[in-house]
Amino acid sequence: MYKRYLITSALPYANGPLHIGHLAGAYLPADIYVRYLRLMGRDVVYVCGSDEHGAAITVKARKENSTPKEVVDKYHAMLRDALFGIGISFDIYHRTTEPIHYETSQGFFRKLLENGQFEEKMTDQYFDEEVGQFLADRYIIGTCPNCANPEAYGDQCERCGTSLSPTELIQPRSTLSGSTPVLKPTKHWFLKLDKHEAWLKEWINTGKNEAGEQLHDPNTWKNHVTGQCNSWLDGGLQPRSMTRDLDWGIPVPPEIPDSENKVLYVWLDAPIGYISATKQWALDNGKDWEPYWKSQDTALIHFIGKDNIVFHCVIFPAILKAHGDYILPINVPANQFLNLEGRKLSTSKNWAVWVHEFLEELPGQGDALRFNMIKKMPEQGDSEFTWKGYQETTNNELVNNLANFVNRVLVLTHKYYGGQVPEFDANLSFNSGWESGAKGTVASELAQLNAKVTELVAQIEGFSFREALRILMEISSAGNAVLQFNEPWKAIKEDPETVKAVMNTGLQIVAALSVLARPFIPDASTRMRTMLGWAPLSDKGELEAMLQTLAAGGALLPAGHPIGVAEHLFTRVPDEVINAQIEKLNQANAANTVAAATEPTTIQYEALKPMIQYDDFAKMDIRTGKILTAEKVEKSKKLLKLTVDLGFEQRTILSGIAEHFTPEQVIGQQVIVLANLAPRVMMGTESQGMILMAENAEGKLSFVSPSEGWPTGMGVK
Repeated sequence: MYKRYLITSALPYANGPLHIGHLAGAYLPADIYVRYLRLMGRDVVYVCGSDEHGAAITVKARKENSTPKEVVDKYHAMLRDALFGIGISFDIYHRTTEPIHYETSQGFFRKLLENGQFEEKMTDQYFDEEVGQFLADRYIIGTCPNCANPEAYGDQCERCGTSLSPTELIQPRSTLSGSTPVLKPTKHWFLKLDKHEAWLKEWINTGKNEAGEQLHDPNTWKNHVTGQCNSWLDGGLQPRSMTRDLDWGIPVPPEIPDSENKVLYVWLDAPIGYISATKQWALDNGKDWEPYWKSQDTALIHFIGKDNIVFHCVIFPAILKAHGDYILPINVPANQFLNLEGRKLSTSKNWAVWVHEFLEELPGQGDALRFNMIKKMPEQGDSEFTWKGYQETTNNELVNNLANFVNRVLVLTHKYYGGQVPEFDANLSFNSGWESGAKGTVASELAQLNAKVTELVAQIEGFSFREALRILMEISSAGNAVLQFNEPWKAIKEDPETVKAVMNTGLQIVAALSVLARPFIPDASTRMRTMLGWAPLSDKGELEAMLQTLAAGGALLPAGHPIGVAEHLFTRVPDEVINAQIEKLNQANAANTVAAATEPTTIQYEALKPMIQYDDFAKMDIRTGKILTAEKVEKSKKLLKLTVDLGFEQRTILSGIAEHFTPEQVIGQQVIVLANLAPRVMMGTESQGMILMAENAEGKLSFVSPSEGWPTGMGVK
């Protein structure tokens, strides 16, 4: 066990509001983990803050006809209020425009320069001749060389996640004027990332440093995190510029020659924000910040979305290592992306559920949103939020299960025992809530509860928050089952002593839930505590104490303890609320459709692939064919299983077109088939070829077909 924990969530850009994708990616996972650590009595500091520099801020200022300072002031307040409003329990939410952050960042730059970690180079950088300035990465867009996204930025493609440099873009253009920029020489300071490649590869994949010391357990890192890191490392690290030609940002220390009009690159500045926030927290609370960043008995953990993996697992660790005094993270449990109603969340198209608007329009449902986000958390793969799903989950799980159970237990306790925890005969048995048809006693039911709580704790420790939430609800379901299987409202007259044992068990489960719910739905936890006649949790080891009590066979609520007034934890979400939110999205979609229709159409063409020789093409056996049968592939959203007639034989081909065509639409369709593609097993079926399709700029597919009536099996030359 580590002596202390330093937890970070990715600093949100202060150039727009927070949506639910952000929430599910970097903030809720960290908050669950931090609240859990506090309940276990651990020394933990949770830091975050607004990222207020970089070209994205200046781009927003231009769009809003404002200044960068006005932009960050506006959105910092909006982000802060939304995050605290949804219950994210930062120890500090800081700003990268604070003086202590300037001082810390410039100090890092000086130290890296002193340590010989920079290479000063004159390089050609894009320059907008119409505007008369060098273009930072976010001022340049063009076609991604990896996925052909025509709107890739100069530092990263947000469609495929590839990290880029501006000169890699195909057909680059300036976002300031729309013109094609020209290359012009300018001086910058490059971090020698290539010198860090070997140890980074060893550290990420084995958890060891150069001395062979184990710094982290690589088996606890998510596969997509190490996979993305290795993809980057296998491509070979190159020196990366740590400065920019901008008039908004942290200046390169002025005593350094040729530093005029140079600012720090945002991915040098922003993660150092974690450190400056910790410093400010320490000053505010009379603490020493250094052990949290410089002691090997500290666990540093970064919670981020998958688009920030490379920066937190490669670039920032290299910066920390290059400085020389700092620890490295033991884990970076990055989540993947959350989609909305079948589409990617889009800030520019207003296709989003904004957290601040949710809190205003659905007051009192903050915990319900947290619950739904955790249930749909994209821990290992992309997931999807729908408003109908929100309604169903809230009504069935929070209202019918949890709220109903807590309310029934407390109401019956007041009805039968005057609002006091009943004493009971320890030898009496009743129907178990954990296993249908089994018998149990209060002691055996609490032993089962202890096992489930222990299991829940293990899942949180392993960053499996969805599974931990499932176990929480399993405990609530077991409490409901205790009532249903024993029907105390019927048995109270014939067997009142057994009812005392049943009701005591129910109350013990409610007491456990009031602690276990804290990381997930904190407001509901506080309300349960009030209903139980307890003070709210102080987050000072109450879960650890509860585990000790349960392990020793003790009760969480003593007999005779007075219970407070029962109330409903959650209320049902009516259809009209959901319909209003769906209509809001429909209006946003309609507005985008109108805007797209009125804009001049510019076709973005996919980049040409590298040249091949005729012999390469001649190796492909392309034939005409006809689809005879088609059916969906079970457990696959994308695949259709096709029977294709090639004239001389019939083939089974799996084609990833199910999101574009129904089986009925493709039967009888004439197609072009790559017939000598090596067979491949997918979803348990061998696919014996490939259907060739055309794809437009929006990703829509169209069949490539010979003339109507053309015979099957003919070659395509």
